[in-house]
Amino acid sequence: MPSTRQLHLGAFMRPVSIHTGAWRYPGAWRDANFNFERLKTLAQALERACFDAFFMADHLAVLNMPIEALQRSHTVSSFEPFTLLSALAQHTTHLGLVATASTTFDEPFHIARRFASLDHLSGGRAGWNIVTTSNPDAALNFGRTDHMEHDERYARAREFQSVVTGLWDSWADDAFVRDAESGRFFDPARLHTLNHRGTYLNVKGPLHIARPVQGWPVIVQAGASEPGRQLAAETAEVVFAAPGTLDNAQRFYADVKGRMRAVGRDPDHLKILPGAFVVVGRTVEEARAIRARLDSLVHADSAIASLSIALGHDVSGFDLDAPLPEIPPTNASQTSRERAIELGRRENLTVRQLAQRLGGYAGLAFVGTPQTIADEMQHWLESGGSDGFNIMFPWLPGGLLDFVEQVVPELQRRGIFRRAYSGRTLREHLGLPRPANRFFPN
Repeated sequence: MPSTRQLHLGAFMRPVSIHTGAWRYPGAWRDANFNFERLKTLAQALERACFDAFFMADHLAVLNMPIEALQRSHTVSSFEPFTLLSALAQHTTHLGLVATASTTFDEPFHIARRFASLDHLSGGRAGWNIVTTSNPDAALNFGRTDHMEHDERYARAREFQSVVTGLWDSWADDAFVRDAESGRFFDPARLHTLNHRGTYLNVKGPLHIARPVQGWPVIVQAGASEPGRQLAAETAEVVFAAPGTLDNAQRFYADVKGRMRAVGRDPDHLKILPGAFVVVGRTVEEARAIRARLDSLVHADSAIASLSIALGHDVSGFDLDAPLPEIPPTNASQTSRERAIELGRRENLTVRQLAQRLGGYAGLAFVGTPQTIADEMQHWLESGGSDGFNIMFPWLPGGLLDFVEQVVPELQRRGIFRRAYSGRTLREHLGLPRPANRFFPN
């Protein structure tokens, strides 16, 4: 009998593949990360497969790794998210368009204006992935010698989100009367000036763009630390999680949904989508061989650099054939650091082995046939591990086409994924309500 629950699928598309060896894989589009025609083709393929959203991560600095490793990265050049997604909006009609924007190195007025514009240009398909930037090189690009401490970044992010949504609510939905006879373009009684004065931000407003089509673009968040979970429970509508195992995913799912109840939010108004690296083969053995070949294309320089970034600590001087030693606390992403340390301990990996794993992709992976991958996804969905997945493709275009042409039909056959869009906006795809205007509730 078909499942009553439905999967939601996002596509993690910046970098176009998370795997460091992706651009070297035979048949891969080596310039896919910075080639609009290729990206347009991929977005249209995702829309034909009825994906919820195209998710574009972002970096505010070239990755902070030695040039020996950096020269091997296919992510050093990419489009600015709003420019790319605005262009893709003109070549798609249903696919959600999610962009990352930092609360650490940007201002609320900029963020509110850009996302409101994208939502109008796309007919209601925008989503904002809220991040608190931890890359120290990003601080240097914004005239700062260091970045905020971890907990302070999240405190600022909470206030930042409130200001942005307040700016989106500057205008009532019916504010623009455009009455040519009277000469009144808008009703001044339906305009609100925010006048926010807070701990981190002072913003007058109002925003000089009409309220977004969706009310607010969909709020997306990815932090898994204690402050990150609380921020998600209070503000997020989608969480891109990275639990690694089903047990961890179930605990995370229950924790965040429980926090939502505690703050008076409906848990169904948040979709938790773990990142899943998916490799498809005609047999399980073939899929594993594809993954092994892909991993073999990761250069040692990139591997060591990836581990150093994850830990926020230079590991190049460690004994590479010994277990990972104790790593002192840093101001880097706590989630990435803890995930790497846990993986090394759980599998008794040497520093070299851990670096090689992280240098490719060390997170949740489904490697198998369309049937075995669908089995795993369905089990996660039905056992309280997720509401769907943010799919990471092993290389482009082949890895993406394998998924949309083989796995998606299997999910549809089981009745756990749509065969056609039933709405036009990203909120409609995700089954999320349109938020009321806090200043003009009626």
